[in-house]
Amino acid sequence: MTLEAIEQLLKDTMGLDAASIGRSAVARATQERMSASGLSDHQVYWAQLNASAHELQELIEAVVVPETWFFRDKEVYRALASVVRDGHLQNAIQCDTLRLLSLPCSTGEEPYSIAMTLLECGFPLDRFVIDAVDISTRSLALARSAVYGANSFRSGDLGFRQTHFEQVGTFWHLHDRIRQAVRFQLGNVLGSDFFPGEAIYHVIFCRNLLIYFDRATQEACIKVLLRLLKPEGYLFIGPAESGVLLSHRFISAKIANAFVFRPPSSMPAAKAPVAVSKSMDDLVRQRAAPAATRPSIPSRHAPATRPTIERQPAVSMPPDSRDAITRLADQGHLDEASKACEAHIQAHGLSAWTCHLMGLIRQAAGNARDAIPYFRKALYLDPNHYEAMTHLALLLEKQGDATGAQAMQRRLKRLTRQPGR
Repeated sequence: MTLEAIEQLLKDTMGLDAASIGRSAVARATQERMSASGLSDHQVYWAQLNASAHELQELIEAVVVPETWFFRDKEVYRALASVVRDGHLQNAIQCDTLRLLSLPCSTGEEPYSIAMTLLECGFPLDRFVIDAVDISTRSLALARSAVYGANSFRSGDLGFRQTHFEQVGTFWHLHDRIRQAVRFQLGNVLGSDFFPGEAIYHVIFCRNLLIYFDRATQEACIKVLLRLLKPEGYLFIGPAESGVLLSHRFISAKIANAFVFRPPSSMPAAKAPVAVSKSMDDLVRQRAAPAATRPSIPSRHAPATRPTIERQPAVSMPPDSRDAITRLADQGHLDEASKACEAHIQAHGLSAWTCHLMGLIRQAAGNARDAIPYFRKALYLDPNHYEAMTHLALLLEKQGDATGAQAMQRRLKRLTRQPGR
């Protein structure tokens, strides 16, 4: 048995591209399962893995690391409230039940946050249905129990916790009213039997799943999402996945900081494709292009021809404005963003924010080695800078520094266990 064989089995089963999490992570999960099974011979474990569906599921559980919390990225839920409350979907759902999908749903924080958002928008429970799907049986069991510790509450405003939860000791129990709004089920988006049917959902949350797939698997997943999404529907994705959607001619819903897209069929036939910008985190996933002819993450699986995505012109704001610098980076103006960031540093001094952004810019330009010192500076200035810690852990893992990556991961775990996070 080789590690490559394990990686291929996981890819065939769940679509995981080992490079997305680092091969050492797969190796550690494999070793954990061998130890748990009382095995030291790799060939014996390989035989058991192929013969036992239970052991394969246990390996999947060991590889999947749930990382979620309630109302993660609040702009996303503001955007959801906007599209369901302010007329965007009103005509579509006027005589219909609003149907939503959370995929993957992990330990339930996302679909429950969706339910709370809809109730706060005035939707009665009998007017919407939320399906929540995950490949992890362990995560689903935690989701169904709806009992959460401090790690699930990391947003600044925790008013929702007082409204929708009951504290029992050090844990918080979700009220039955919210629990009953979500239907959890085990599922694999790449399975041949995954949710048969077409145009089922008005809204799909599929955030931070595509980043773990290679290009061919991404395309297979997008076909499923496109099949399930209604023509007038909305697809919410993670910030690092914008380029993938744009390369498949999805249309940005133009909702700031939410990364919401419409299916290609929602575009009026008489209009040309809408020019949209790439997000900063999407740029981190690819090298910056010198011209606007490179709309997606380069891959040997990419089609021969792709639509051209125009870069938006630079914004007109004070040069030392944080919003201006962030907007430049989001729009792909990496050189301009870097110079503006340096000017900001000269005028205001170093800060964790500027160091983190400079690290993102360097990483987006394909210069990971230069990005690492900036992330380290951000952590020196703010030891609890979660995003810098996350990016640094990922970069160290991919560069083969397993010791450094594990140290960052331990810091992340300690940080998320702090009271109030």
